[in-house]
Amino acid sequence: MADFHPTSRRQALHWLGALGAAASLPAVAQVKYPDQPVKLLVALPAGGSVDMVARALAQRLAAAWGQPWIVDNRAGGSGQIGLPVVARAAPDGYTLTVSPASFLTTNKSVFKKLPYDPEADFAPVSRLVNQPMVLVVKDKQKYPTVAALVAAAKAAPGGLTYASSGDGSPQHLGGLMFETRTQTKLLHVPYRGGALAINDTIGGQVEAMFAVMPEAVPHVQSGRLHALGVMSPRRSPVMPQVPTMAEAGVADLNLSAWMALLAPAKTPRAIIDQLNRAVATAFDAELRAKLAESGIEVAPSTPEELQQLIAHDIRLHAELVKAAGLVPQ
Repeated sequence: MADFHPTSRRQALHWLGALGAAASLPAVAQVKYPDQPVKLLVALPAGGSVDMVARALAQRLAAAWGQPWIVDNRAGGSGQIGLPVVARAAPDGYTLTVSPASFLTTNKSVFKKLPYDPEADFAPVSRLVNQPMVLVVKDKQKYPTVAALVAAAKAAPGGLTYASSGDGSPQHLGGLMFETRTQTKLLHVPYRGGALAINDTIGGQVEAMFAVMPEAVPHVQSGRLHALGVMSPRRSPVMPQVPTMAEAGVADLNLSAWMALLAPAKTPRAIIDQLNRAVATAFDAELRAKLAESGIEVAPSTPEELQQLIAHDIRLHAELVKAAGLVPQ
């Protein structure tokens, strides 16, 4: 899903530098789990925001439990390479995934057939974070405002390009929502990961991107990209000068890309509960503050709340995809 530009590796080091406090996490009373290394699969390239959150979580849990947590990147196919590995893994708590929302929700609408069932093949553990989204462009002179972008899109239907990290990704869904709300037609340009997408937006190969906040923040702050509007009800604390989409003239255009921790279906409830409690402890005030610097909001949940969220967003995104006239691949 959403990835950082390589320059944001400094941000990752900044976050991970705060993880020395991990050793202060309370010891886990149950000794039977984990008693061997845990694999944490991320179905996206290394260096993106999903990968970075997964690594921050893995480092803290490894320190708390005294067992290695190994992040395994299996990128490609909008999650269709990595997630089946977890779906088929033994339900013993030793193979888990940190997944972006789109692989669990939008994929059901944009692909005719998936090699995994988002609801039946996984045991939800906890939502981890939310990532508000922001519309960015390279050419500030040509597109100074959302209204200017809408006017350009209406003047040349299908001519204005926007990048995403792949079919069904949050950036893709943001584009579909924008088209529906503004009655415009854009040209979607999917990439294999958000880093490539943001790089080509910076380079001017594509004109716009509905980016998750962490991948956009460093480039907006440096002036390499221009932010037109945030896709949330309130302005972002890290971009207070950028209007909401409603303030910019497009109502009902709110979208947040959440991430979640999941295990294979039939994983024992005792392990799920143990993981859920550990997640809540790992995201302490210090780590929350580090993530907030990039616009990432920590938002843990119960397993049941995550299960309900997945079901709700599957229905919502199906309606949006249908309204946009997108034909499943």
